[in-house]
Amino acid sequence: MSATVVLRHNKVDLALHRLRDGEGRPLLHLHGLGERSPERVPDHLEPWPGPVWALDFTGHGESTVPTGGGYYCELLMADADAALAHLGPSTVYGRGLGAYVALLVAGARPELVRGAILDDGPGLHGGGPEPAGVFVLPTPLPVTGPPDPYALLELGRDVRPPDYAATYARQAATLSGLDTAIAVVAVARPPWLEAVADEPGVRVVPRAACTEPFATV
Repeated sequence: MSATVVLRHNKVDLALHRLRDGEGRPLLHLHGLGERSPERVPDHLEPWPGPVWALDFTGHGESTVPTGGGYYCELLMADADAALAHLGPSTVYGRGLGAYVALLVAGARPELVRGAILDDGPGLHGGGPEPAGVFVLPTPLPVTGPPDPYALLELGRDVRPPDYAATYARQAATLSGLDTAIAVVAVARPPWLEAVADEPGVRVVPRAACTEPFATV
């Protein structure tokens, strides 16, 4: 990685890595659950003409591991929001958990997210109206470093129904002014992503062409 910027977000230091320089709008990479930012630009993102950055979420990579867990996807959306505040208008690419966060921030910050790319990856496998289960922790989990085991427990599934995700897709499509606000490249689609793929303003594209809908926006 050529450079790392440390962003202060509440009590967390977030590591934002510059993977490659370039001219024009940045592409922000959001990793999956239990992962960290890649060391270099993934092959399918190489066609992006602008600079490429990657964010380590709270509890992952070089970012702070907080005490006692308490993870939820809106917390990570705030991580991405902090990165966007630093980068300015950007296209966002996410894997698994990162795809869910990319979707949320696209709907919440349509003026800053100039397209979101949702790809396969670990984390947040489903929606549905009922929680997936209750984790009973009789003793504190040993935390020796990232990824934080609390994050792995708390972000593996989501209690929100699929229409929660669809609402953010609808906001992105309506408020961004883009013909295509979201590109779905994931092959494995949990219920929340199936709901998103059915929304107007969302295109299903092959991974090899995932940057094309947004490169000239």
